[in-house]
Amino acid sequence: MLGFKRIVIAEHERGIHLKEGSLVNILGAGVYRFWDPQDKHRVIKQDLTNPEFSNPQLDIWLRQQEALFQQHFQIVETTAEQIGLVYKNNHLQQVLLPDSRVLYWRDAVTMQVTLLDISKDFRIEKKLATYLRFNQQKPQFRTLMNYVQIAEVAAQQVGLLYVEGELQDTLLPGIHAFWMFHHSIRLESIDLRMQSIEVQGQEILTKDKVSLRINLSANYRVADAVTARSQLGEYVAYLYRTLQFALRQVVATRTLDELLGDKAALDAELFKPVCADLGRYGVEVVSLGVKDVILPGDMKDILNQVVSAEKIAQANVIRRREETAATRSLLNTAKLMDENPTLLRLKELETLEKVTERIGNLTVFGGLDGVLDSLVRIKR
Repeated sequence: MLGFKRIVIAEHERGIHLKEGSLVNILGAGVYRFWDPQDKHRVIKQDLTNPEFSNPQLDIWLRQQEALFQQHFQIVETTAEQIGLVYKNNHLQQVLLPDSRVLYWRDAVTMQVTLLDISKDFRIEKKLATYLRFNQQKPQFRTLMNYVQIAEVAAQQVGLLYVEGELQDTLLPGIHAFWMFHHSIRLESIDLRMQSIEVQGQEILTKDKVSLRINLSANYRVADAVTARSQLGEYVAYLYRTLQFALRQVVATRTLDELLGDKAALDAELFKPVCADLGRYGVEVVSLGVKDVILPGDMKDILNQVVSAEKIAQANVIRRREETAATRSLLNTAKLMDENPTLLRLKELETLEKVTERIGNLTVFGGLDGVLDSLVRIKR
């Protein structure tokens, strides 16, 4: 009919009725007619399949028609220290940021909202953290993830939680997440497993002014991560320097022969001060040892000559000793044969047997005595 405006609102819709731009009413499902010859009435249809309502004039309408909005909407507001978890059919649909307000149609699916106070407890429970981690690419969570810190502490590690630059807590292995609203949060992982460190090519002068290059190896582990990180800025660098200084101090008090002769004593003398020093800072030195002692080229030649001379002298001593023992044995044999003619005769027969093994024919004159008397004149 001329002058009348007919509006149809479906079951899944609601209408925002405006007159000359001002909110008049919120229309439910049905057919509506308005006498509007000057086209002053307008109805904005809203689809309830999207339960969230938004409009640029929402703040003004709320002040003017608060009772009307309370009737049709579930109004959720968060303060500067709150987070809102919005669930639909027990599934997380949205996370409301601090200082935000959202309206949901009451005639749509009922939304459950849980408000969390993050003023002091800024941790995210493990179940929620895992959900956000695997759904962070969803459109409704992309903006939120700029305010979420998610980190994983691996097995055999401990996590150190820093808030505003101050150490707050230690974290066990697993997934940890935190709200970063109004907070600066940093997580650092410390490995608690056995580790090794090498101190390579240290040039040191011994007590007798010999220049050496020494390589040192040590095994260590972090026993107290909090003490190690709070007392030492870089505990690995401090361990390296401590090994360097201890090695220089010990080597400077020993001669080259002492160093080369007893490495085990050198290792033991190094271990005690290093272990005591690092132990105060939560770092346990399990073992250490000198791997290589490298001499300059000219010193190697000198040492080789010394070793060669020592071995030659030892060989001469052994040779003289054996010769003396052999002479002494011959002397004892001669005495026995002088005192015992029968033994002498047996020795003569033994000698004759050896001689006959080497000649083809033997002519005997004067019997056995003749052979023995003329033995020295027998030729092959």
